[in-house]
Amino acid sequence: MFRALYTAASGMQAQQTNLDTIANNLSNSSTAGFQSRRMQFQDLIYQSMVMPGAAASQQTTVATGLQVGLGTRSAASEIIQLQGDLSATGNPLDLAIEGQGLFQVLLPTGETAYTRSGAFHQDAQGNVVTSDGNPLQPAVTIPAGATSITIASDGTLSVTLAGQTAAQQVGSLQLALFPNPGGLNSVGKNLYLATTASGDPAVGTPGGTDGLGQIEQGYLEQSNVSVVDEFINMIVAQRSYEASSRVVQAADQMFQLVNNLGK
Repeated sequence: MFRALYTAASGMQAQQTNLDTIANNLSNSSTAGFQSRRMQFQDLIYQSMVMPGAAASQQTTVATGLQVGLGTRSAASEIIQLQGDLSATGNPLDLAIEGQGLFQVLLPTGETAYTRSGAFHQDAQGNVVTSDGNPLQPAVTIPAGATSITIASDGTLSVTLAGQTAAQQVGSLQLALFPNPGGLNSVGKNLYLATTASGDPAVGTPGGTDGLGQIEQGYLEQSNVSVVDEFINMIVAQRSYEASSRVVQAADQMFQLVNNLGK
């Protein structure tokens, strides 16, 4: 019965973490470029009372054994690598990636961060930056007096200056692709950092032969969170939590019966 209490408690703790993940997904259902997460669980170690394959006699062995599990734990939160819907904004510096890949952003620490959110802006010097002022990499500067900005599907950025009719190229965007995007470290602000689990990024031209997606100007990729699926997951998590709590109640009632045996 002691095992039942702790085993049920582990199930309740796991579902609490699951609910935290669901809550984060739902709260970011309107965050551009957000990729939802899904919890993965593992069973804990088993207490072996009779080992499978143990000798039952000189000629026979135990076929299945007797093992009692000690519960579950949260093992990982998997990033769901699905394309979000594209929403037209009309803003020339709103960019969406149709396919695989991540934009590169230079942080104040000198590190390169990665994002699917393409809501970019111009700073006072004309540099293309995120809403936090972190510059896009490779750096792209839009000249003063540009009357139009055109970004092709391969990332080529061209502008038309006042008094001119011909467009001129001022930069080119590149995307990064990781061997294991699920191994990226989420640090908030729509940014990821590379880890040893994600591997080193392969940087290339959008829409090329490297498996990278193409750039869509004037669009933003919306969150890939399915609100309906998250509500279903929430119901399942609630029921699993409730089932574990009832095991705790049942074990407590059995303790009460044992304690009252001598009365």
